[in-house]
Amino acid sequence: MVGEKAFKQFAKPFFIIVLLVTISFASLIPNTKFDYDFEKFFPKEDVETAFYFKHRELFQSDNDFLLIAIERKNGIFNKNFLNQVENCQKELSKVKYVTYARAITNEKEIFLLTGGAVGQKPFFSKKTNLLKEDSIRIYNHPELINSLVAKDGKSLCIFVKHKDFLPGKKSSVLIDEVQTIVKKYSFEKVRIAGRTIGQKFYIGKMTNEMLLFVSISMVLVVLFLWIAFKSLWGIILPQLVIVTSVIWIMGSMVIINEPVNIILSILPSIMFVVAMSDVIHMVSRYLDALRTGLTKYDAIVVSLKEVGLATLLTSITTAVGFLTLMLINVQPIQSFGYVTAIGVSIAFVATILILPVSFYIFPTPKNITKSKEFPLWNKYLRIWFLAVLKNRKKVLFVSGILILLFTGLSFMLKSNNFLMDDLRSSEPIKQDFDFLDKHYGGVRPFELALTIPDTTKDCWDKEVLLEIDKIERYLVLEYKAKMNVSLGTFIKILNQASNLGNPKYFELPDSNRKLRRLKQPLKMAQSGKLYKIVVDSTERYLRISASLPDLGNNIVTEKNEKFKDFIKNNIDSNLVQVKLTGTPHLLDKNMSYLSTSLIQGIILSILIITLIMGFVYKSWKIVVISLIPNVIPLLVLSGLMGLFAIDLKISTAIIFTISFGIAVDDTIHFLGKFKLELSKGKSKLYALKTTYLTTGKAMILTTLILCSGFLMLLFSSFMGTFTMGFMISISLFVALIADLTLLPVLLLMFYNPKK
Repeated sequence: MVGEKAFKQFAKPFFIIVLLVTISFASLIPNTKFDYDFEKFFPKEDVETAFYFKHRELFQSDNDFLLIAIERKNGIFNKNFLNQVENCQKELSKVKYVTYARAITNEKEIFLLTGGAVGQKPFFSKKTNLLKEDSIRIYNHPELINSLVAKDGKSLCIFVKHKDFLPGKKSSVLIDEVQTIVKKYSFEKVRIAGRTIGQKFYIGKMTNEMLLFVSISMVLVVLFLWIAFKSLWGIILPQLVIVTSVIWIMGSMVIINEPVNIILSILPSIMFVVAMSDVIHMVSRYLDALRTGLTKYDAIVVSLKEVGLATLLTSITTAVGFLTLMLINVQPIQSFGYVTAIGVSIAFVATILILPVSFYIFPTPKNITKSKEFPLWNKYLRIWFLAVLKNRKKVLFVSGILILLFTGLSFMLKSNNFLMDDLRSSEPIKQDFDFLDKHYGGVRPFELALTIPDTTKDCWDKEVLLEIDKIERYLVLEYKAKMNVSLGTFIKILNQASNLGNPKYFELPDSNRKLRRLKQPLKMAQSGKLYKIVVDSTERYLRISASLPDLGNNIVTEKNEKFKDFIKNNIDSNLVQVKLTGTPHLLDKNMSYLSTSLIQGIILSILIITLIMGFVYKSWKIVVISLIPNVIPLLVLSGLMGLFAIDLKISTAIIFTISFGIAVDDTIHFLGKFKLELSKGKSKLYALKTTYLTTGKAMILTTLILCSGFLMLLFSSFMGTFTMGFMISISLFVALIADLTLLPVLLLMFYNPKK
């Protein structure tokens, strides 16, 4: 430790440098980027991800479209209403980034005439006296129902295909223009769903919630600092360090070009509460040292010696907890893990370097130096400590019962994932997606890649088409998917067209001659564009694109297993080979990795923290004793999630590693103080009592601060964030109770320090 004279010369210049650096980082924060890219949630460096990207290059993205449902309670077959829809569709087709827009008002019924000529007739005739006839023709075409027209006839849908892979800013431009156009018309109710509007909504929510959480965090910090220290000094100095830490980490994200994703949006809140934990312990020890009559410099030295090591260890263990998230093969979670670990390290550096200098520069509060009495906390902590000592066996018994109970409940924990389940059901965009799920086959894409292995055959071979037809029939009748585009569907539409629109001919032709007759018209349709979105140039590789409601990972996985069994038992693999692909499939695949990755992360976190504790305390008994109170919160977490059917998914998987990494901090501070008291020659009981009375207050305060900080996440619109805040708060509270009851009992009964 440097001498007081050198410290005095060093303090002010260092403070000025820190201030200038902080201002520089703060100037970068307005350049913070936000990212909500579904593809970031795909498995990294995965064979199926690579396959999907190649498949998409041949055709088009399965997820870059908008569905615009327009309702009319008295029925859609009204001339004025349909005229408005037609005008709206025409305007939408001219919007920047839009490839095309389809509505029933611009669709035409196709007729194949004698000699191969193609005739067309609009489904919408624009004549009031023919609307009933139009409706009958429309409902005779299965491909239109729940696609462009709802089955109940009270809404229709405009399908807008836009350019693939639009980034955030371009998506925002597209959505703004689409919404502006739709609002021009006097429609009763308009609902819009699709990736781009979801992206715009999520980015807007992330921005607003991040500002909200930062504001609430600052209010909470001020409140708890006042409760702890009851002075303006006790608010300003800790705030200085905490705000500096948050500014440094947010500025660093801009420097390393790391955007804020849906998970990283809670980073400022976590940094506020995590940084507060270190600061509270340091400030509490400094003030206690001042009350004993030490000078400012000596009090700083004592604080660094007694709290510095424990603060370093808690920062390491918390950072380790976040870094183990790197094992989860999801890029946003990995980003959250390493960025937050960096943030925890920055908070530690700021606490150790800035706080002591601030102690020295700023005047000491008079009410602290005048009062030699320790706060009233000691009275209540003594009562709790004596109660724990008198009921040791009861503490062990209750702890054992709780461990068994929540271990049993943990087996009820299940994994599941929905595309839009992170939103509350009251959110309008969630209601819009649910409506389109119900009336238009759903917004969850379903994509199949079909390969014809026999080089002597192609997709127009009758045997091949019959196998494809089996697949399509299963998807419609058993899987309950809504067919969007496929070769089989297009052929059925043309076959119906060649038979005067008779719906009973919505099937494959019964002869090769009839089939060949349909080949050229299909290839020529829309200047060949229609054919190219389902069949590649070799005509031996094709796709089936369908959609279904957002049923959740569990139900879809069950459906997929049955579908695979159907393919295995009913489809000739020598004629057609089938492979599931698409964006939802890749997201679902990540769920299969999630449980394994989570268990690996927790085991690695426990192992690393065990090694650190073993190295510092050089006692295997201390290591085992320290782990028991911190495993209990994890069991309580998994048990409660199992009991209340809170699914394990991407947004909730990080709860366990965060909880363990933070919860172990109080244990480390407790054991650090206990070891220090033992080194002074005190008996085990006396050292335990002193530790309980001095460290207990800081533990309670930091837990209250951490719980309050995470509980503010309950204000989030994202259910994953809501669940995270609630469950982590519970685990931290359970960890505090375990540290104040079970940990002292275990130390007293099973640890015998060397003299």
